Amino acid sequence: MRIALLANLKKNAPTWDGISPDQWDDLDSPKTIEGILTALRQGGHEAEFFEANILPPFNLVTQLTDYRPDLCFNIAEGHFGTGREAYIPTVLEQMKLPYTGSNGLTLALSLDKPMTKRVLCYHDLPTPEFQVLDQPDTPLDDDLVSEEGELRFPMFVKPSREGTGMGVSASSIVTTVTQLREQAGSMLARYNQPILCERYIKGRELTVGVIGNLKPTAARRLNERTSSHVLPAELTFFPPLEIDTAKYSETEAGLYTNRMKVEWADEFYYTCPARITADLEEELYLLTAAVFRVTGCHEVARVDFRLDETNDNKPYILEINPLPGLNPGYSDLCIEANAAGWSYEQLINTIVELAAKRQGLR
Repeated sequence: MRIALLANLKKNAPTWDGISPDQWDDLDSPKTIEGILTALRQGGHEAEFFEANILPPFNLVTQLTDYRPDLCFNIAEGHFGTGREAYIPTVLEQMKLPYTGSNGLTLALSLDKPMTKRVLCYHDLPTPEFQVLDQPDTPLDDDLVSEEGELRFPMFVKPSREGTGMGVSASSIVTTVTQLREQAGSMLARYNQPILCERYIKGRELTVGVIGNLKPTAARRLNERTSSHVLPAELTFFPPLEIDTAKYSETEAGLYTNRMKVEWADEFYYTCPARITADLEEELYLLTAAVFRVTGCHEVARVDFRLDETNDNKPYILEINPLPGLNPGYSDLCIEANAAGWSYEQLINTIVELAAKRQGLR
């Protein structure tokens, strides 16, 4: 097939005076682009990269019209707005061009962490208690504060619509109402978006990658928190990866911070497969399948968890990423696939095959 790889490179992103240093941490590097192009070509496809921007000088619509791809491999993160990850899929649908991965609705939902958590709560899936603050002095929900007016438990503060650990640091953990309001105020000023405050789960951090597409019958079985307790055969789960936070400086407070993901990406400490029981592994897979289903994912995703060390390692869902990083050197999903015996070429081309089959392409 002729495949157009659509992504946003950091070097092509807009810039301005006073830009936050982490503004474009979500965007891709040339190494990722070259890795995917090489894998696609090794898989027998014709493939070219296009900067996923409809504005000059990139003019994506015109370029795709001229290139006439059979399929678009979409990993575009976008630049601005609450639905920035949904923008390119929506454009492709208007052009009637098939693409890999989830649609605009799913990408907009998953980028907004509070909205995702509301969907998880509706489906009785375990996610930490939370509140969204639009202002630092927003009244706190009764279930988050004690009769004395203080927090019932430590809270975790982060932007609602960012990835790559943006805004996540040791200061994200707060134990008093005053700390919470100060941190929320700082995040509001920096990111100009609602701030998510959720119960801090102290314990191990794991992530689970999954590829596949659920058939309607399997999707219905997963509607009620995988009540069948049978893993859907349509999905392939990669071994859980555990971030070894103990290997990092105490300044990171045992968190998977933005600094670890960006500044120290080449010194990534992890265990994959994670050292967990078979029962816990199956539970993580069931939860991953359920989140994949209720958020409407296609082809590929990654679900992040924390294990509550105060409650027998009960897993809590932090978020789902239907646009997981695909850097062949250090992205979580690629490491997990490798641990399962998959080559990078196999991972990339399987995503293509799944998308082609779902959309009836040859």
